[in-house]
Amino acid sequence: PRPPRGLQLTNTSPDLLVAREVSKRYGPVIALRSVDLTVRPGEIHALLGANGAGKSTMVKILSAVISADSGSVSVHGEAAHLRKPVDAMRAGIATVFQDPALIPDLTLAQNLRISHLSEDDVVPWLDRMNLGDIDFGLQVSDVPLAILRLLDLARALAHDPQLLMLDEITAALTTDQASYVFEVMREWKSRNRSVLFISHRLGEVLELCDYATILRNGTNVADFDLTDIDEAQLVTAMLGDELGEQAVAAAEISEEPSAAKAATETERPVVLELNDVRLRDKVNGVSFKLHQGEILGLTALEGQGQNGLFQVLSGDHRPTSGELIVEGQRLNARSPYDAIRKGVALVPAERQHALLPQRSVRENLSLPLYNRISKWFSLARGETERVDGAIDRLDIDVRAGSQVQRLSGGNQQKVTIGRWLASGFNTLLCFDPTRGIDIQTKAQIYQLLRQLADDGSSIVLYTSELREIPLVCDRVLVMYAGRIVHEQDAATATEEGLLSAAHGLEGASA
Repeated sequence: PRPPRGLQLTNTSPDLLVAREVSKRYGPVIALRSVDLTVRPGEIHALLGANGAGKSTMVKILSAVISADSGSVSVHGEAAHLRKPVDAMRAGIATVFQDPALIPDLTLAQNLRISHLSEDDVVPWLDRMNLGDIDFGLQVSDVPLAILRLLDLARALAHDPQLLMLDEITAALTTDQASYVFEVMREWKSRNRSVLFISHRLGEVLELCDYATILRNGTNVADFDLTDIDEAQLVTAMLGDELGEQAVAAAEISEEPSAAKAATETERPVVLELNDVRLRDKVNGVSFKLHQGEILGLTALEGQGQNGLFQVLSGDHRPTSGELIVEGQRLNARSPYDAIRKGVALVPAERQHALLPQRSVRENLSLPLYNRISKWFSLARGETERVDGAIDRLDIDVRAGSQVQRLSGGNQQKVTIGRWLASGFNTLLCFDPTRGIDIQTKAQIYQLLRQLADDGSSIVLYTSELREIPLVCDRVLVMYAGRIVHEQDAATATEEGLLSAAHGLEGASA
């Protein structure tokens, strides 16, 4: 017989949380298929899987944001009737979701009141994160993503939960900021409480977590005690033997030099140049050259001017002074459209800012092609073929393609990149494009960027993951206090050296 809708909550157990046979589907897409999960007191438990494996869906069900089609859940051996988010709070479950759970048009203070919290409730936690001087009168849309993530964490901690669920919280954080999260996780464990931790940074998982549950295609495939497990074993469990080996191999530094790396700078024309560019108090005299077929890496700690620099490069902000030269001509962009017309396109880190969530995959991919009224009604055959080619080249999952918001984070990011494959570009600006996506999708993006560069496109890649620099870049720049303070060949860059430069330490500057 068909199981009744909603969670049927029966179980008694000394474990903190027990979920049994939890299932959820969206039309033809099965998000979860009879998933089991047990979290013990005093445990940091990792929930792992590739994009689309069902991790975020499971977290939303346990947070009562969405309802399961069937399954059972108990907390401390007692049935927990999770019909709405307040029920999860009452059961001692607090969640930091993958995207900030804040209303962008309201202030931080107003969002706190909606959560039945005051500034006094979160300030002690923010003090520990070096954010005690935050202005609660700021509108959410004006606050950097990393700060919003830490504010979300402070909100969750203010409820003093028994189970703290963290869905990709560190993806948007710098190394320093992530350390605050790790400190909290260890404290929760020491208090005999628990953390359910989702991260695609497997180094974090192995360092912090005691146990892991692996999901693949919406179902359990493995459970690990993480004492004697390495990253390769986790990747294989997440992706399967063949795909796991391919992903690990693709994520390693290639022995073969690319065409861009093999050529000297003098052999490659300059396609983009900045001369003493300044943007109010954000960017303080940045100069560099980007060559054809080059991937230029950029890294920095939070708030060191990288956002302002990308706003200038993408045409979103006009520089206060200095000049931006594209293909030998000065660019005085009044909007991103002017930059796009010159072949400069942006892939932002915050996917929700780039997508029309309730429109289809194909509509989102073809959006730049609808730049004239004559295009509003139909695309030419060749343009439709380019959209299809982008779907095939990036292996975008279109099963739930009627609404792009139903795709996993990794597939959404593929769409933001794929639209420029369909419409064309010369220079691609990628701001943390692999944030919060799994190793297989990262490997696909690495390979794509390298192929694009080898075919003559140029790329500026900002990344908060220092490990990515030698994997995919030719050169790397480090920003500090709005300036470029360090430059070197990416192949020789180390995490320690880049991090030292990012802190502006003496001896690390160019």
